[in-house]
Amino acid sequence: MNAIALSPSPAIAVPARPGWFTQTGQVLRRWSIVSIRQAWGPVMSLIQPVIWILLFGQVFRTLGSLPQFGGHGYIDYLVPGILMMTVLYSGAWAGTGYIDDIASGVMDQYLTSPLQRSAIIAGQLLQQLAITVLQSLVVLGIGWLGGARYPGGAGGMLVALGVATLLATVFCCASTAVALIARSQIALISLSQLIVLPATFLSTTMMPATAMPEWVQNVARWNPMTWAVELGRGGLGNAYPDAGWWQVGGLALLAALAFAWALRAIHSYQRSI
Repeated sequence: MNAIALSPSPAIAVPARPGWFTQTGQVLRRWSIVSIRQAWGPVMSLIQPVIWILLFGQVFRTLGSLPQFGGHGYIDYLVPGILMMTVLYSGAWAGTGYIDDIASGVMDQYLTSPLQRSAIIAGQLLQQLAITVLQSLVVLGIGWLGGARYPGGAGGMLVALGVATLLATVFCCASTAVALIARSQIALISLSQLIVLPATFLSTTMMPATAMPEWVQNVARWNPMTWAVELGRGGLGNAYPDAGWWQVGGLALLAALAFAWALRAIHSYQRSI
């Protein structure tokens, strides 16, 4: 009986899994398309800073003559605060996209795919930061049209944009974590309002610390919003605060902790479904 020679079966090629950067880029592309289709949201969010700068800047223009403002006009003082306030409000709403994905089933598709969980968070964060930079540039342009001037030049504007990006990272990631934990638009919106209003008015966004009650000064000193506003104001005005380095470090640390919280939240969500 002749032996039958068996040829070895061909190896099955296993497709290579895309790397982390490719996965993040895919998530970024998806969120960017969503933003383009719903561009009215970021555009409408610019109405409020226009009102704050043009209306409040004119109504309270005489405040610039007070010694607490150092002889600078109030509009110059106000614009960096409005810049960070716009970033704060936009970041606090970032989690609403995840709640929509949860309701539509897109999040479950994400979690059954080979996408790394950190890439899911990072891709959406990058899309939010891109919107933040565009909004910040528009706010600075509106401020300039309203009479503000930026002695810090292009370098100072880059500093302000960098600080705004750090602040946006903190609140975008925190909003993402809350959205994945609460899974409710009402809960996210309510909590956002509970945080953003005190964070704004218990800071130096609209008034120097020396013009505030002592207890507000003590709160404002440790408010991340104050850190961002003072750094942005220092960059645009070419007069950086003495505590600038530890304020930058504090914002960077909060951004890292917020990203870790968001990543932990998406893992917790996956275990619960």
